Amino acid sequence: MKVAVWDTYVKRQDGLQMHFDILVPEEVRNSDQVFEYIDQYLGQKNFLAEDVRSGRCQFCHMEQASEDVKSIIDQRGYYILEFENCN
Repeated sequence: MKVAVWDTYVKRQDGLQMHFDILVPEEVRNSDQVFEYIDQYLGQKNFLAEDVRSGRCQFCHMEQASEDVKSIIDQRGYYILEFENCN
C-alpha cells in the first residue's frame, strides 16, 4: 500500500509545538479529510491543542507502508508517526 505522508505541526495550549506525520492512503488527496483524521487523533490526547488549520500541515511525499502501518490504516483510515511533544 502506498501512503501519502503529511508533515504536521500543531501548537499545544501549554505552548509546546507538536510535530508528527499523518500517513493516509494515496487516494486521500483532500486536505479536509486529513484534517478530520488529525482532529480524531488530537481528541484522544490528555491536553488541548490548537486547531490544526491554524498550524502547519502539508503533503510531504509518498512511500510504501509496512504491514503494521497498513493494518492500522485499514482499521481507522490513518496512521500517526509521533516525533515531538505528542505525549
